Amino acid sequence: MTPSHSSAVSRRNVLAGAAALAGAATVAGGVPAQADEHPGRGDGHGVHDGKAVVFRDVRPFGTGRSVDLVVENGRISDRPAPRGAKVVEGRGRAVLPSLIDAHIHPDKTTWGGKWVTRKPANSIADYVAQDVELFNSQTRSVAERAYGLMGHAVARGTRAMRAHADVAPAYDLAGVEGLGTAREKLKHALDVQIVAFPQHGVIRTPGTKELLEEAARTGAVDFIGGIDPGGFDQAPVEQLDVLFAIADRHGVGLDIHLHDRGERGLAALRGIIERTRALSLHGKVTVSHVFCVPELDDAQLAQYGKQMGELGISLTTVAPSADLVLPIAKLREYGVHVGLGSDGIRDSWSPFGNADMFDRAHKMGWVTDVRLDEELTACFTAAADGGADVMGLPHADLAPGAPADFVVLDAECVPQVVVDTPARDLVVHGGVIVARDGELVR
Repeated sequence: MTPSHSSAVSRRNVLAGAAALAGAATVAGGVPAQADEHPGRGDGHGVHDGKAVVFRDVRPFGTGRSVDLVVENGRISDRPAPRGAKVVEGRGRAVLPSLIDAHIHPDKTTWGGKWVTRKPANSIADYVAQDVELFNSQTRSVAERAYGLMGHAVARGTRAMRAHADVAPAYDLAGVEGLGTAREKLKHALDVQIVAFPQHGVIRTPGTKELLEEAARTGAVDFIGGIDPGGFDQAPVEQLDVLFAIADRHGVGLDIHLHDRGERGLAALRGIIERTRALSLHGKVTVSHVFCVPELDDAQLAQYGKQMGELGISLTTVAPSADLVLPIAKLREYGVHVGLGSDGIRDSWSPFGNADMFDRAHKMGWVTDVRLDEELTACFTAAADGGADVMGLPHADLAPGAPADFVVLDAECVPQVVVDTPARDLVVHGGVIVARDGELVR
């Protein structure tokens, strides 16, 4: 997205300025069953229909010879398919893992509604004010809008997402409740973690910390969030103290937006590291965007990377521009999990976005100017394995025992998929077809 030609600055510049596969497959024996591309609807992980399904004549990761992929109890199996198993004809098409959206804001979206004309904005505060105006103007509930967007994400090959919902006195917990309703309706097709996100600030907006406490206490959310403790909230110590105390009391995780750059951003990152260590919250903390990290030299990156890796602190990026994409390969060397996300989709912040993680992997390759096959594959891996690591989910790597979460599509190989983003003909979740030809199977 390029900056506006008006006097206002773009969302990207506001955020930056505010911060101033390979896999294994199994070959089944002959299966005495009638071929069917429409097996019965199951209920995803843990609530699948328990039936075995064979996806016949498919090419895992698009390369090599065709195989018959056997699924039992929602997972890839290395055993011959049992007699009477359902058969889905792959017709030589590729099978790839479905992807994970590690950072998305479905509560804000106008997806499926009328066009929204956006006004100039020059600061995060301006965007926040426009969030409230847009929220109050909507005739559809958060649940309806979020369900439409999240269902679309499923149809485009998303298996799981971490969804942020604004929490502030202006909304109370409407966003959290709406996402909870949408999550329940899609539980057969999508794994969802919900974050109570204090977009208006934790300290600067009275009443917000009480709402975060309530969301965590009632079990409505899996995580509570934060935003720029030193920049936007102007409370670098107090915000983190409040957030970590709530997380510690109620056993929820933390996912903190950090757009601040330079020393202000690093000070917040150090505060997060220190509190994660002190409260033994290993593996329960994520920092999103983290614009201060791409600026680090090798020595600084090693210093922070090793600490985050040791404490299980994960990071997410939405690949907004080349200079703000996290150095994923280097961070992984230090044991830091990095996921890729969509961020806001057609909301007050931006008219763009489509909740398609195959497209997001493509955009990541585009903005970082990748060229080689291994570089393109790394973009796909960030959206597949990286997102799974951030969310604490097993890799859907098509290996025996892996969750049967994958897409069937006409493609040659992973790099070509990242470049061309071909249509996802079938989307499978827990061994059950949940979307076909771009539409949910309800």
